[in-house]
Amino acid sequence: MTANSKIARKTLHDELLPLLHDMIIDGELRPGSKIHEEALCARFGVSRTPLREVLKMLAMTGLVRLLPNKGASVVRITEKDAEVLIPLLGIIEAYASELACARIDETELSHIAAMHRQLVDHHGRGNEAGYLKTNRAIHAAIVAAAGNNMLSRVHHLVDMQLYLAPVARKLVPQWDEAVHDHEDMLNALRGRDGARLATIMREHVRHKAIVIRRAFDVRKALGPTAKRSIP
Repeated sequence: MTANSKIARKTLHDELLPLLHDMIIDGELRPGSKIHEEALCARFGVSRTPLREVLKMLAMTGLVRLLPNKGASVVRITEKDAEVLIPLLGIIEAYASELACARIDETELSHIAAMHRQLVDHHGRGNEAGYLKTNRAIHAAIVAAAGNNMLSRVHHLVDMQLYLAPVARKLVPQWDEAVHDHEDMLNALRGRDGARLATIMREHVRHKAIVIRRAFDVRKALGPTAKRSIP
C-alpha cells in the first residue's frame, strides 16, 4: 500500500500509523512543518478522529509536536538535541553489535547481506531515497540480531529523532565512506567479531555526526533561506 492510497479499513496501527511515520522519516512531511489534517484526511479517506489519535502516538515517539489549539507539526531537533542523541546512538549500536555477533544466525546474516547488496546498488545508481531506507533497515536488523527488544525500541526512538536533523546531503554526501563502513560491518558480522563490529559502528556514527554538524553549520550560514535548502 502506498502513501497515496486511501485506507479501506480504519486500522490505526496496521495502516495509518506507519504511513504517517514513513512520510515524516522519508522527508515528505518536513521537520518544522505544520501537519495539515484536512489534506491528510482527504488523501487517506479517514476522519479527523483516527488521524488525531495517530498524531498523538507519533507525539509520544518524539516525531510530532502537538500545539494547543494550533494542531500539530513535525518536530525539528536542535543542534543541542543532536549533540545528545549522536553519542547515545553510538553507544546503543556498539553494545548491540557485540550482542549480535554472539548470537546471530545464518538466516539473519543472509538477510543483512541481501540488504547490503541493495545498499550498494542504490549507491551505484545514486538512489538517495532507496539508499537511506535500506541503510536504516540494516542498522535496525543488526540491533534486532542482539535479541533484546528493549534495546531495539530505544534504538528506533533515537534513530528516528536523528532523521529529523538537517542533512545537507548534496553538500556532504560521504556515500563512498559509508558504503565502505557497511562492507566492514558485514565482514565483522560474518566473522562474529563483536569487538571489531562495535568499533566500526562507533566510527560510522562519528561520520554521521560530521554530516549532521556540517548541515547545522550550513543552515546557520544560509540564515532565512535554510528552510528552502536543507530539510
